Amino acid sequence: MKRQITKAGFEDADIEKYKDFFDSVNDAYKGYDEDVKDVEIILEESSKELFKSNQALKSEVVRAESEINIIVDTIEGVIFKTDLSGNFKYLNKACKDLLGISVEEALNKNYREFLVGINKDENLRLQNFFAEHHDDFVTLLKFFKPTGEKVWVQVRLVLTYDNDGIANGTIGTMTDVTQLKETEIELNLANKTKDEFLSTMSHEIRTPLNAVIGMSDILLMESFLPEQLENLQVLKYSSEHLLALINDLLNLNKFKSNEVKLVEDDFNLSELIQNIQLHFKHTAINNNLSFETVLDSSIPSVLKGDSLKLSQVLKNLLSNAFKFTHKGGVTFEIELLTSTKDVTTIRFNVKDSGIGVSYDKQKDIFKSFVQASDNTSQLYGGSGLGLYISKELLNIQSTSLQLESTEGKGSKFWFDISLKNSDKIDAIKQNYISKTNPIDLKVLVAEDNQINALVLKKLFNKWKINYEIANNGQELLDLYNQKHFDLILMDLQMPVLNGYDTTRYIRKMNDIRKSTIPIVALTAFSQSEVKEKTKRYKMNGYLSKPFNVNELHELLSFYSVRKQEVV
Repeated sequence: MKRQITKAGFEDADIEKYKDFFDSVNDAYKGYDEDVKDVEIILEESSKELFKSNQALKSEVVRAESEINIIVDTIEGVIFKTDLSGNFKYLNKACKDLLGISVEEALNKNYREFLVGINKDENLRLQNFFAEHHDDFVTLLKFFKPTGEKVWVQVRLVLTYDNDGIANGTIGTMTDVTQLKETEIELNLANKTKDEFLSTMSHEIRTPLNAVIGMSDILLMESFLPEQLENLQVLKYSSEHLLALINDLLNLNKFKSNEVKLVEDDFNLSELIQNIQLHFKHTAINNNLSFETVLDSSIPSVLKGDSLKLSQVLKNLLSNAFKFTHKGGVTFEIELLTSTKDVTTIRFNVKDSGIGVSYDKQKDIFKSFVQASDNTSQLYGGSGLGLYISKELLNIQSTSLQLESTEGKGSKFWFDISLKNSDKIDAIKQNYISKTNPIDLKVLVAEDNQINALVLKKLFNKWKINYEIANNGQELLDLYNQKHFDLILMDLQMPVLNGYDTTRYIRKMNDIRKSTIPIVALTAFSQSEVKEKTKRYKMNGYLSKPFNVNELHELLSFYSVRKQEVV
């Protein structure tokens, strides 16, 4: 301070005069120096603490990284990181177990170098992901390790971004799903085996049923006593319903995959109800039960819907009602709910005075293979499929089956269904008397089942058809090479030479008249099983066995008229 005063040129008198001021300034300087020293001491101490904290943080980071690496390396699945070109920047040790490739071998290499055996479509999808920067990606790959071992790998990828929101790479996982995939393959194989079994059973069951239906049609063509008509109609109607039931039982799995479709057509509701009533009339009499049918007369006579599925539901409900009723009876009510220009809504009720269903079992009985009690099947028979099938058949018609029941006091099942109104004014009558008018046609048939051949012979004789029947495809070809025919009815499953191969030989004949003959598949396989294949082999149509006699008559009549037009 003295140096600064001297330098400023102050006199001794001035110094003495302002002594107090100069002393104050001097004290301020001294205090500032001390403060600076204190700050320096504090900064030095803080620097030491910061250094210690930094060292502790580094140690914690190293420890955390070590623990994370241990955790990541113990995970069974592969965790990895790549840049936007697909070069691996990080992998955990699981890649060695899953892919047979070490971390050192994979780091900084592109994923394309390891895609051995990958599906080409999935390879392209991966390339598009990296090229187009999609947000995420999931795929299932069949991967072959360097040893040749095959594994199924599920890959998941998501993009990573920098602080500016720009994609800078990916992070993903690879999971071994080999066991799951192989189980799926085994299940698919089992389902295929089951479908093949059902197909075979379908064919085997339909074959004798074809004879039952065919013979009932032939009996209706014969002379019979008036009182026998009802019995013959019951035989025909019951055999046709049995066929429908078998078809649904054999295709029960289709309910699971929504493959059962509605086949809507015009039908006479009154006629359908009368036939159902006739079917259960003898059941009621034999069991000394009353059976009352009440049909609302205001319901339009002709409606459009799937009458076969509707009939099956009603017969299932009535069958159950009679099965579980020992005294009293069954009431079948058909009530009009609403009717507009286009749609009629009807309620179907089936009420009985039977054993009823306990409250705790009322939901379970709609499940497949479930009975109302453990001894129900033993006491009353049945498979437990009736109500399940009915429920599913109604579900695809946008309605549901309802139940009211008290144990020991009977049950009431009902459902409401909307059916389209038909444009037809006159009632459609179910024709139980088969057509008998002659048909001018020469038919060659391939049929290896003698009973089915007998049915066809009787029908053809009734219709005055000129025909030949071969036991297999080779016999048919031998006959066809010798004679001329107007139409071939071709069974598909035959010994020696099946229907498909026989058709292929015919379509390759040099004689264009012979190679273009109409060929209609006549088979016990379901339409869904053979429709595409018959088209591929250039067949002209398909008729299922057991066939409807009138449909067969119409088919043959069509080709008879076509023959006349060609001539």
